[in-house]
Amino acid sequence: MKGLLESVIRGLGNGSVYALLALGFVIIYKATRVISFAQPALMLAGAVAVSYLVEVTGFYPAVLLSALLIAGVALGIERVAIRPMVGRPVFVVAIITLGIDVVVRVVVNGFIGRDVRQVGDPWGFTQVSLGPLVVQQRWLAMLVVTAGLVALLFAFFRYTRYGLAMRAAAYDQETALAQGVSVGTVFALSWGLAGFLAAVAGMFVGTGQGIEQMTWVIALKALPAIIVGGLDSLGGAVAGGLVVGVVESLFQSYQGEFAPWLGQNFAVVSPYVVMLIVLLVRPYGLFGTREVERV
Repeated sequence: MKGLLESVIRGLGNGSVYALLALGFVIIYKATRVISFAQPALMLAGAVAVSYLVEVTGFYPAVLLSALLIAGVALGIERVAIRPMVGRPVFVVAIITLGIDVVVRVVVNGFIGRDVRQVGDPWGFTQVSLGPLVVQQRWLAMLVVTAGLVALLFAFFRYTRYGLAMRAAAYDQETALAQGVSVGTVFALSWGLAGFLAAVAGMFVGTGQGIEQMTWVIALKALPAIIVGGLDSLGGAVAGGLVVGVVESLFQSYQGEFAPWLGQNFAVVSPYVVMLIVLLVRPYGLFGTREVERV
């Protein structure tokens, strides 16, 4: 039981990172109806920015400044590359975000180099005791920070003017425009928020182990998270990220003992297996909106 609980906590910690990335995907999708494939590059850029700024400002200021910097980069991407594509088929815009992802990663890789860069986090692999359980500090930090950001995000959407505007545009853009909501501002805010969350996620991805040029692959696990939770559900993004993280952790801990016939490193593909199962049962996700088409 002790090993099981420790594995679950590890999964919740890693799942928190997937949840932050999934929230970025969902926020942009709800605002623009486009899945942005630029999130992996923004995550990597955020981690790299932290690794450089930490040498000057210290860790915590570096995280905040990096998140704001990447939010600004995301705003620029939206204004220069995405805004002119408004009205074009969503497939075309999604392909453009793929191109943006490649371009940004190529630029960021130049700052990474061939060596692993450390983000200078204060946790590393340090372990702490929670009663009989022994867990790494970084998993607890991931959980606490993600919980705080999610709470702030939901408060923003519920109680602020811009949050209400984003909710209105996500529900019906034409009606929102008729009520005086600036849909362009909503698009920009969605990209800015997604960039901020991606940068924080990138910092956590690099804790303890550092970052390298292929670190961006980790962000792809947010795709099963948004499919599991529901592509248009913020709460579903959080739940999906945590589910994916726990499933992956449990397979890492017990698959070799109970299902060795699955081969080595099955945990790597386990999130996608969960995604396929959910698609078979609930194609719109656990918390997504079911679309009804009248014929």
